[in-house]
Amino acid sequence: MSSPAAPAAVATPEAGRRRWLVLATVALAQLMVVLDATIVNIALPSAQAELGFSDNDRQWIVTAYALAFGSLLLLGGRLSDMFGRRRMFLVGLIGFAAASALGGAAPSFELLVAARALQGVFGAVLAPAALSVLTTTFTIPKERARAFGVFGAIAGMGGAIGLLLGGYLTENLDWRWNLYVNVVIAAVALVAGTVLLPRAGGAAGHRLDVPGVLLGSVGLFALVFGFSQAEPQGWDSALTWGPLVASVLLLVGFVVRQRTAANAVLPLYVVLDRDRGASFLAILVAGSGMFGVFLFLTYYLQSTLGYTPMRTGLAFLPMVVSIIVTAQVQSNVLIPRFGPKVLVPIGMLLAAGAMLSFQALEVDSTYVHVLPGLVLMGVGMASIMPASFQLATLGVPPRLAGAASALVSTSQQVGGAIGTALLNTLAATAATAYVTTHAPATPEVMAAAALHSFDTAYAWSAVIFTGGAVLAAVLFRTRGDREARTAGTAAPEAALVAH
Repeated sequence: MSSPAAPAAVATPEAGRRRWLVLATVALAQLMVVLDATIVNIALPSAQAELGFSDNDRQWIVTAYALAFGSLLLLGGRLSDMFGRRRMFLVGLIGFAAASALGGAAPSFELLVAARALQGVFGAVLAPAALSVLTTTFTIPKERARAFGVFGAIAGMGGAIGLLLGGYLTENLDWRWNLYVNVVIAAVALVAGTVLLPRAGGAAGHRLDVPGVLLGSVGLFALVFGFSQAEPQGWDSALTWGPLVASVLLLVGFVVRQRTAANAVLPLYVVLDRDRGASFLAILVAGSGMFGVFLFLTYYLQSTLGYTPMRTGLAFLPMVVSIIVTAQVQSNVLIPRFGPKVLVPIGMLLAAGAMLSFQALEVDSTYVHVLPGLVLMGVGMASIMPASFQLATLGVPPRLAGAASALVSTSQQVGGAIGTALLNTLAATAATAYVTTHAPATPEVMAAAALHSFDTAYAWSAVIFTGGAVLAAVLFRTRGDREARTAGTAAPEAALVAH
């Protein structure tokens, strides 16, 4: 009996070390996908000067990535379940690196937009595969909490890191390095992933539900596209409301299809569980509201305070540090003790408080006035993301880990698209109204109008987070309820074993 036990004792520490190396690999890939939503923003003026595209066309460099990424995530998650997480993770890395290299070398605006769309396609393959690897690798509750603490922190701080890295690369190298840097990151993750990830196969016997994929993907595309057109076209434009109406019809059709499809892209019980549904909603709200920081605070620092791109990126560093520290405290100490029903609403309210603190900023404010809100925002995001990421995939069978993981990324992406559209529109409307009532439009009036538009965005972001706090408090189960349900499902299994 002793001989079998010995190898297990020796193998366990090695398996433990391997799991944490897998986490590092997956986290690196996730960071690359998340920061690419913002890293190119700072490079846009330099890219525009070199390639000569118009202000009206500029948005497509950001939108192309968001459209492809957001609309194909459900398909990417299903492919991960069908063909294996390791295989799709590596395919996603190679494709993302190739698309990034193509974009970095792009001689024209059209090729740059195409490369950004291709990045989104492979990002939609990579992101669900990365999270589903994590879901199936970490099954011990304590280790799972720590791993998702890291992963959730990256989701919360990726945009800020994108601004920091984008500022550095644009100022010290060239705007093209905002894309080339992905080749370096992907190469490291590819080598590590090839060595570390287990060669588990997928459920290839399952067929792809093509009608479901088309309904879901086209519906999400129309949703993201409609919101992306709200600011440049206006809410009364057919280019805005037309796609939004179409998206509602297509996504309703998708839900109906998932109820009857033999091989559903997203089995509805994954979403209808209260804890998982609340988690998806919390991630969507956080993705929507946090754009009040990344978008409008960036404008404030650069246009009002005159910061350079590099200095703007560095300004967000305290937020990144507070996310990292708080996420680990939350995952290891607070989440096991209090649970998401307490911590996620608190995180939402802290984020709302951060937004309200930004409303106190004036034309002549200094960074000292910005700093408390950034730290508060970091603590808030780190209270929302790790807990929500943990429960969003908890209890999902391994064969559906890709589908659940895809919905996590979809929630974050769609939340960002909705937040950008709504806050941009509200801010632009506020600025126009301010200039109209304070004519003539002197430089002082224009500066005050910009500040007023930022304040409007912060106020509405605070409203979004406050609403999210209420929903999270109502929807998440209590710890006792969750434990009772777990014990209830375990009891019949124990009875069967006893007999």
